[in-house]
Amino acid sequence: MKWTNRISSVVAIAVCSLILAACPTRTSIAKINLDPGRFANREVTIAGQVTNSFGAMGSGVFQVDDGSGTMWVFSQSYGVPGNGAKVAVTGVISQGFSFGGRNFATIMKQTKSR
Repeated sequence: MKWTNRISSVVAIAVCSLILAACPTRTSIAKINLDPGRFANREVTIAGQVTNSFGAMGSGVFQVDDGSGTMWVFSQSYGVPGNGAKVAVTGVISQGFSFGGRNFATIMKQTKSR
């Protein structure tokens, strides 16, 4: 009986560790905006609420606010969430981007579906 409890405890801890290791680490938008060059061409994950969005035919941009700042996200094949949606987005940070006649100094190009 004692061995069964120990084995099941070890298995439970191992499973929890694997699950937590698979979760992407979130980066605050303020940290990215403070030094965008540090994050350029690197994949990061941000999370927050969509405050603005526009697009057509599956492509577009949307703005995410995580409470520390805001960032625009370009989504080419993943769709554009509506205003007020809570999202976690993984993508690559890029500088100097244009879409729909608007210019964006720092933007995230989405690389994984939400």
